[in-house]
Amino acid sequence: MTAPARPHHVAVLAYEGMSAFELGIVTEVFGVTWPDTPSYRLTVCAEGDGTVDVVGGASLRTPHTLDTLAAADTVIVPSVSDVHAEATAELAGALRQAHARSARIVSICTGAFALASSGLLDGRPATTHWLYTDLLARRFPHVEVDPTPLYVDDGDILTSAGSAAGLDLCLHLVRQDFGATAANAMARRLVAAPHREGGQAQYIESPVRPDPEDDRITASMSWAVDHLPEPITVDTLARHARMSTRTYLRHFTRATGTSPIKWLIGRRIQASLPLLERTDTPVERVAETVGFDTAVTFRHHFTRAMRTSPSSYRRAFRTGRT
Repeated sequence: MTAPARPHHVAVLAYEGMSAFELGIVTEVFGVTWPDTPSYRLTVCAEGDGTVDVVGGASLRTPHTLDTLAAADTVIVPSVSDVHAEATAELAGALRQAHARSARIVSICTGAFALASSGLLDGRPATTHWLYTDLLARRFPHVEVDPTPLYVDDGDILTSAGSAAGLDLCLHLVRQDFGATAANAMARRLVAAPHREGGQAQYIESPVRPDPEDDRITASMSWAVDHLPEPITVDTLARHARMSTRTYLRHFTRATGTSPIKWLIGRRIQASLPLLERTDTPVERVAETVGFDTAVTFRHHFTRAMRTSPSSYRRAFRTGRT
C-alpha cells in the first residue's frame, strides 16, 4: 500500500506584543480541517522559551521553536510589533535557513519588515500596509516596494498588504497548492471572497458617502460574469449600468480600486482555472470559452497574473501540488 503523502507543513511566527487577528487567519486557513477543504500541518512557533504576551493581556505558549520554523515548507511572518526594529539575529537566521531550503516565505502586513531586515527582499517586489510602504522603501532601498496590490507573489517569497489582506494571500496559497476549487471551498467555509479584485488603493482614502450608483456597477459586473465568453467593452458595461462611459469609469474605479478591463481580465483568468485543472480542453478553446480574443492574448495575461503559463499550470495541477 502506498503511504499517504506528507501534509504540507505551515509554520507561523508568534511574537511579543502581537495581535491575534493575523494568527487567527493563518490558523483558520491552515489549521482547521473540514471535510471539503484541504489539510495542512500547522505549527505556531516562537523565539526564546515559547511564551509571548499578545494584545489584550493574554499570553500564548508554544513548544515549537525557530528550529521548527526553519524546517517548515511554508513560513508565515505576521505583522511585526515595531516597524523600526531589526529582526533578531535568530529570526533572521531561521528565515534565511528556511529560504535556502526552498521553503515558501510569506509575510502579512508589516511582517515584510522582518523579511526585508533578513535580506530576503533585496531586489524583489514586495508590498506591505499602505501606511508603511514609504517607510519600507526608505529603510530598505533595495526592495522594489509596490504600494498598490493586496499581495505580491514573487514565487518563493510572497508579501501582503494590511492585516485583512493576509486572508487574500492565504487563500491564494491554497489556490496554488490545491487549485481553484479547493480555494473556493475554503472561502465559502470562511464566508469570504475567494478573490478580491483591485488593490489596497481603494482603502487608503477616508470613507466616502454611500454611492447610489454602486448597485448599478455591481449589476453590470454580475452581468459580465454571466457573459464572459461574449465580447465585452467598457461601453458595453456602461450601457448595462445605464451610465455614460466616462461616469461608469469613475464610479467603477472608486468602487473597486481597479479599472473595468483589469477586473474583467482577472475574472476571465479565474474562470479558466477549473477548465485547465479538470478538463483536457485545448488552451485555444479555453481562451475562447472565457472570452479572450486569441490564445496569445490569453497566455499573455495568464502568465502575467499567475506567473506561469496555462500549460504549465495544467501540468502542475494534473500531477498534484505545485
